[in-house]
Amino acid sequence: MTVTYSSKVANATFFSFHRLLLRWKGSIYKLLYREFALFVLLYTILSVVYRIILTDHQKRLFEKLSMYCDKYAEQIPVTFVLGFYVTLVVNRWWNQFVNLPWPDRLMFHISSCVQGKDEYGRLLRRTLVRYVNLTSLLIFRSVSTAVCKRFPTMDHVVEAGFMTPEERKVFENIRSPHLKYWIPVVWFSNLASKARQEGRIQDSIDLQNILNEMNRFRSWCATLFGYNWVGIPLVYTQVVTLAVYTFFFACLIGRQFLDPDKSQGHDLDLYVPVFTLLQFFFYAGWLKVAEQLINPFGEDDDDFEANWIIDRNLQVSLLAVDEMHMNLPHMTKDIYWNDCDARPPYTLAAADYCIPSFLGSTTDMGSEHTQYTQEVSSNPPSPESSPSAVFPRLIVSPPLFGDVHHNEDSSSNVGAAKPQNGLDPSPSEEAPGLETSR
Repeated sequence: MTVTYSSKVANATFFSFHRLLLRWKGSIYKLLYREFALFVLLYTILSVVYRIILTDHQKRLFEKLSMYCDKYAEQIPVTFVLGFYVTLVVNRWWNQFVNLPWPDRLMFHISSCVQGKDEYGRLLRRTLVRYVNLTSLLIFRSVSTAVCKRFPTMDHVVEAGFMTPEERKVFENIRSPHLKYWIPVVWFSNLASKARQEGRIQDSIDLQNILNEMNRFRSWCATLFGYNWVGIPLVYTQVVTLAVYTFFFACLIGRQFLDPDKSQGHDLDLYVPVFTLLQFFFYAGWLKVAEQLINPFGEDDDDFEANWIIDRNLQVSLLAVDEMHMNLPHMTKDIYWNDCDARPPYTLAAADYCIPSFLGSTTDMGSEHTQYTQEVSSNPPSPESSPSAVFPRLIVSPPLFGDVHHNEDSSSNVGAAKPQNGLDPSPSEEAPGLETSR
């Protein structure tokens, strides 16, 4: 009974998320209204008793007790314990969702690799996918209360068409103290091997791919069974539940509005503890989220639609391996056959989404960011003031483009030994001019 509201929050417009607060199905109001009403009732009863029934001496004792509870209730680490617990529960919930068994990859392999359009080939493909769906059904029967109510006995499984009466006899004759969801997997493997021997599967690689996909499907089923078998430790669930309800039991007494005329430090008598009620709504609602997600195969509003998954998997898998087997539409030239630049049209409503391609963040950089400038000085620095003397490992000379040889005896070769880039790294007569212009 998954509650879907993705279309309502597709755009972050004004009041888009606020509209979700008015929904009832799957809401926190539906989960929490009983506990919230009980908390308000108990708080009201204690407030009436304190104001009307108790004597002055009893009121002073109650005020001391109230201040004591208010002081030490904050020492209960509700936020830390509850936050870590909800995070753990949500992670388990999502991991179970990503491990739901879907037969799509298997039915694609079976439809393409198991050949034969005759009656036997059709029977072979339909039997293989039926074993796949029977495996998931046996797992869902063991972990989901909704599926167990739909298929309480094996008679209902046979009546629904997942198993034949003969297969049921073989299934029940196999004595095993364990859950026998693996038996259809063995049937599937043996039948696929037989199809390879008969030539219906023409290559051993195709058989290996089919068996690998079946093993992956079995792993999904085993993962769901493992999550159902090994849950969050009971002691942790008990600690979190006791921490939350103990805290709010102390708040029933500690958050009472006391008589401000009788003692200093008493708050104003506002009658209604608004922020205490909000705190209960948030913390208790946080706990309710964990209680709902700890087992997503129940019958809550946000639990997984296991029965729908069973129906969908059976329908699409039989359709893929039977009616759609080698049933291809006629191939024709597409509308972009003679056009090397395919541009699908946009509607007027989607015209704003037609944008140019992204070519990188440096595409629009100006040429000034990529130019190099080299200045030549006619007065070389002394070795003492040279940066290379101070940081000899950090200074790297610019590379020379060409072979330049300086000879102390022949100064006429200096002008001829120009590098290919036109810059002379040696001192020249024009260097002082460069210094002056700077």
